[in-house]
Amino acid sequence: MPDTTLAFEGGTLRVETDRDLPYTEADARSKTRRAPAFRYAALREHLDEEGVRYEDSVLDAPDLPGVASSYELRAYQRDALSAWEDANRQGVLELPTGSGKTVIGLKAIESLQTATLVVVPTIDLLEQWRAELESEFGIPVGQMGGGEQTVEPLTVSTYDSAYLRADELGDRFGLVIFDEVHHLGGEGYRDIARLLAAPARMGLTATFERPDGAHEVVADLVGEKAYAIAPEELAGEHLAPYDIKRLEVELTADERERYDAENQVFIDYLARSNISMQSGSDYQELVKRSGSDPKAREALLAKQRAREVMMNSDAKVETLEAILDDHRDDRIIVFTAHNDLVYRLSERFLLPALTHQTPTAERREILERFRDGTYSRIVTSNVLDEGVDVPDANVAVVLSGSGSEREFTQRLGRILRPKSDDRAALLYEVVSAETAEERVAERRR
Repeated sequence: MPDTTLAFEGGTLRVETDRDLPYTEADARSKTRRAPAFRYAALREHLDEEGVRYEDSVLDAPDLPGVASSYELRAYQRDALSAWEDANRQGVLELPTGSGKTVIGLKAIESLQTATLVVVPTIDLLEQWRAELESEFGIPVGQMGGGEQTVEPLTVSTYDSAYLRADELGDRFGLVIFDEVHHLGGEGYRDIARLLAAPARMGLTATFERPDGAHEVVADLVGEKAYAIAPEELAGEHLAPYDIKRLEVELTADERERYDAENQVFIDYLARSNISMQSGSDYQELVKRSGSDPKAREALLAKQRAREVMMNSDAKVETLEAILDDHRDDRIIVFTAHNDLVYRLSERFLLPALTHQTPTAERREILERFRDGTYSRIVTSNVLDEGVDVPDANVAVVLSGSGSEREFTQRLGRILRPKSDDRAALLYEVVSAETAEERVAERRR
């Protein structure tokens, strides 16, 4: 008889044993030992290595006999899938937008033939994954999110819905795929991975590292980065060849005066307060102080006003006009950091506008018209950075943005899908000279 038994119970592993096993702690209430559900694979591996006989009833995940995808993997996709399999089917795959991360996920499902949960950040991605799974495998696909809560052996869920039901469904899947896996680093979302027992785990992203270091938590829950390939390694063959041009523009005399004055308020406060702003914790300290210190609050507001001046300058608008004129026959996406500038540009250049305020039906109509060529250019804030199936474009204009490498990579990825005429993609960065935006642009590169 086995001297150890494993069972799933409410997002944990119930371990009945006389052994002091790793990953487990004594549970006085049940007189057993407990482990987080995500330690299931590691615990089994330890028991196997030690030659311990055990009874395992953790998973209630049905097989998916016969599901097969019609896709043929490209060489780099095969390499990514192989690297994941070599890492005991756990880990993160980092590939550029447009390189076919979804296809790798489909092939992982085909390889394992086990019940699979796909977790995504947005409703758009939920609908895209569900349609792809149904099309490729021809079986019902469950959906958690978007007003629906159905669970099937193949199920797609938003992070929000998975967070609410992970402890209930943690034994139902042998494989979990986290799309845009960097979202899993969020404080609440981490529990999704902790409460699922799925031994096979795949993370997909274009940019794994997070500025707050939370990717280290993701690595513990899903696996380390198993494979990475940069856009430039695929450009020209699997992705469109591309070029990046930085255009520096000057502030007007009035803008320069306002920028310098507001920025000086911010600099003076930092000097008085011994805050260097060399890390995210310095900024958090300033925000914390602003709750009780009027001077700190004024410094933050002054910094925001200076930022608005440099990001929304008149010269940027004029430069965009020239770019639009130079690329009359191209498909263009204009990115900004602020909704106000989106609407200003939309009105001036008669560009369809997409922001978080755009109703879902209107957004889909705009993207469909962009896809069929009715519209050849659109302007957006952060709403198209990820999680939306954006039609092919070959020119991107970044008028303003953050210092995030992830944001920049995702915006570049929007123009990298191969073009039928082999045209190179082109990304313009428009930066206000002699402002903090120069440092922001360097950080994101």
